[in-house]
Amino acid sequence: MLNSKTPRKIAVVTSSRADYSHLYWPLRELASHPEVDLKIVALGPHLSPEFGCTAGEIEEDGFKIDARIECLLSSDTDVGMAKTIGVATLGLADCLGRMRPDLLLLIADRYETLAPASVATALRIPLAHVEGGEISEGAIDNAIRNALTKLSHVHFTSTELARARVIAMGEEDWRVNRAGAPSLDHLRRSPLLSREQIEARLEVHFTHPTALIAFHPTTIARNPTREADALFSALEQVPAQLLFCYPNADAGSRELIERTRDFVQRIGHGRVFVNLGSILYWSLLRCVDLLLGNSSSGIMEAASFALPAVDVGIRQRGRERGRNVLDAAASPASILDRVGAALAEGFRDSLRGMDNPYGDGHAAKRIVSVLTSVPLGEELLIKRAPAVDHESLE
Repeated sequence: MLNSKTPRKIAVVTSSRADYSHLYWPLRELASHPEVDLKIVALGPHLSPEFGCTAGEIEEDGFKIDARIECLLSSDTDVGMAKTIGVATLGLADCLGRMRPDLLLLIADRYETLAPASVATALRIPLAHVEGGEISEGAIDNAIRNALTKLSHVHFTSTELARARVIAMGEEDWRVNRAGAPSLDHLRRSPLLSREQIEARLEVHFTHPTALIAFHPTTIARNPTREADALFSALEQVPAQLLFCYPNADAGSRELIERTRDFVQRIGHGRVFVNLGSILYWSLLRCVDLLLGNSSSGIMEAASFALPAVDVGIRQRGRERGRNVLDAAASPASILDRVGAALAEGFRDSLRGMDNPYGDGHAAKRIVSVLTSVPLGEELLIKRAPAVDHESLE
């Protein structure tokens, strides 16, 4: 057991703009805690010019990056993804071997997160994981999330159902905490931009119905962009101003980027944004009329704005969702039908006052309270196997 006066060295790994936006308020709470020595490790897309060099955003927010791990291959294939995990593992072995944190905090389900989890396991560094127990059947994220759960020693779930799933996987009850999704802390604690500020920043005007498009590769599929044909075909007929976000750095992302840029150029309107940043993105959700695509933000954050979201295809299949989400098959007809329903007069009015099943915006304090008090050493590392009713096996 550490001396009570010795700050806990807690390392946090962030690999992209997406997970950093979720980690921002836990990082704020950890950085200001008098009993925490915070270490931030940035890797992958954070260091890539192609995806906006978002490590700079971390530093602009006042955080110190203690280690940078170059690992993202310039590739658009599943082999490139697999090799990125290997390169990250090599870099993190040296980094975490020197750093030796008391706890390592990971979030969600990005494929490169397997690297710090594997290294920490070999180095006997306890793992804490955020957003386990969720389901996204159309992405390899689903398997990665479950693997991270079994490798981790402390769990922070977004919903009660997710907590029950983690416990059903054999994790001890005391290790599993329902914290809520930390991204929702932004909506309560961060100063969101006004409509006028967004219009000036992005040089857009919200005078017509506006759809924000957030579409990522369907990584469980052999062809991860197979559902894009239906999306772009439907977008030809969507009666709205179209704003596009860059996809995640997965196999197929470059193809999606090229198709998006070609589409916008061909139709003569619409905008494509490489990196909006978390505050601008959440603020934008407050101003648009529709979120369209297959991003988890349509399910997790859009509900807090009572924003209609059309979820396309199988990527997010299985996730808990609020009344704002309308599911569309990966066909132009289905997408257009759901978009029409989402933009119909009265649908958004019907969502007023809806609850977000992913939390209340107080996740960061709950997470940091546990991280700073959970017992360390073998008591945390040794996980007890669940009891088995032997009579039922006979």
